[in-house]
Amino acid sequence: MTTINEENHYLTLINVFIVEPINQQKLVDLLILATESGVAKVKGFISSSLHRSIDGKKVTMYAQWASIEDYEQMRANPLASPYLIEALKIARFEPAMYEVVRTFLPK
Repeated sequence: MTTINEENHYLTLINVFIVEPINQQKLVDLLILATESGVAKVKGFISSSLHRSIDGKKVTMYAQWASIEDYEQMRANPLASPYLIEALKIARFEPAMYEVVRTFLPK
């Protein structure tokens, strides 16, 4: 389960994929397959959440990893690479690494 707070010190990745609306569902399906069949089984994976934009032009993956080293080992894992190659055939993306600074709840 995704838990967002500043105390856990997880590496957060937010990957925004830009895609033609006709390919949005194909990209979603591909990212689900990549995560379920490989990424989620790799050491250090904490959680991920997949989002699609209402206008059909973006898909965003929010992922948590125990460390940057664990994430980099996943990227080197051959189970994950073919899916990214396929995704880049139909989308472009801008990956970024973050750390949680603060979370806010209703008062």
